[in-house]
Amino acid sequence: MVERCRALTLYAESPDTGHAARGMVRSALEDWKLHDLVPDACLVVSELVGNVVHHAVPDTHLAVPGAPRRVDVRLTKWPKWLFLGVSDEDSSAPTTPIGELFSPLLADGLPEAMLPDSGRGLLIVQRLTDSMWWAPEAGGGKTVVCRFDLCGPFPAGQGTGGL
Repeated sequence: MVERCRALTLYAESPDTGHAARGMVRSALEDWKLHDLVPDACLVVSELVGNVVHHAVPDTHLAVPGAPRRVDVRLTKWPKWLFLGVSDEDSSAPTTPIGELFSPLLADGLPEAMLPDSGRGLLIVQRLTDSMWWAPEAGGGKTVVCRFDLCGPFPAGQGTGGL
């Protein structure tokens, strides 16, 4: 069994953080001949990194005044799965939507103000991946992990959607 892994450390304040994360994911998946996963995995990493950039506040003991906020992106390929993890310095739980807030048929006619204010990006992540979870890190911060199934009854991204 061969494990393959790529990791990249970025900083939330850099203007090309999202671009660099997508580039690393695209490059790894192309090298690993997982071309079909590139669009979904790039969108997922964009959403997760974007959440760090816009919402993560480092834990008090990790915060250094004036220092950039660290974002770690890790891809690990196993024979049956691809894991994508994004770590940050904020231990608070990600805001995930609870269930279906609106039927797509009903939401179409609603004014924008009626749609949920947060959690939409993680809803996209849940829909594109086969599983999603988060875990606190021992020294502070957290990691959000997504799993893409590479084999089985459903093509990656078309399984249970993590629900």
